[in-house]
Amino acid sequence: MKRTFLTIFFIALCFSGFAQETPYTTKKNIPYYDAAVREMDDYIQERCMLDLYFPTDKEGFPTVVWFHGGGLSAGQKEIPEALKEKGIAVVGVNYRLYPKIGAPAYIEDAAAAIAWTMKHIEAYGGDPSLVFLSGHSAGGYLAAMVGMDKAWLAKYDLDANDLAGLIPFSGHMITHFTVREEREIAGTQPIIDELAPLYHVRSDAPPLLLITGDREMEMLGRYEENAYMMRMMKVAGHQETTLYEMEGYGHNMTHPAFPLLLNEVDRIVKKLEDKKSD
Repeated sequence: MKRTFLTIFFIALCFSGFAQETPYTTKKNIPYYDAAVREMDDYIQERCMLDLYFPTDKEGFPTVVWFHGGGLSAGQKEIPEALKEKGIAVVGVNYRLYPKIGAPAYIEDAAAAIAWTMKHIEAYGGDPSLVFLSGHSAGGYLAAMVGMDKAWLAKYDLDANDLAGLIPFSGHMITHFTVREEREIAGTQPIIDELAPLYHVRSDAPPLLLITGDREMEMLGRYEENAYMMRMMKVAGHQETTLYEMEGYGHNMTHPAFPLLLNEVDRIVKKLEDKKSD
């Protein structure tokens, strides 16, 4: 039996996986504060936006809320290329920056963006019980702060324990150096207070995956801060804290860390699916 060129071409596409590719779209510059808040502050109108990248033909997918780095004083929202076309949604968040504002405004913004995601992702097909927080450097700090200190999401009648996981990349676990700069405290003077994730160590937090660069190449003892966070979480009784050190990579260690993030999302999604099926 002869096969036409079109038939053979279609079969080839199916076997190549092309016919099964998932389409994605991006919604840009979505405000995450309500109109009443935006009208009160021009800087909120300028900065407090997020981009949402998501698969358009799936439902129940997980979402990673990604906060950019830049020392809380620079940077722009992004959808990391390494997280695209992986069956997940990604939320890239802009937040207000020092010195135009001071602490804790950037943490307030992070919490507002996370609250928006938890309350709205279902409308785009996502599962609100599968929201993960991540980000690099200052972004990792913000993810850890909102995930560890339950007070930030409680303002939106949300429970941080409903987050699926926290995956900060090279984030401060002590009080951020920009917060210390605002207080005229040197970056080499470590502080642990209510604006430090370490201050909020608790046994009932979501799963925590800490990833840093090489301890000899990182900024200001960043590996050691994360190692102490891991130790204290374990001492407190937390059952799912893990620390990875990316040997040979400095502070800009995102490239080898993204596969670890995706593996952690996969692990937790499968674990929750198994729990539902029991």
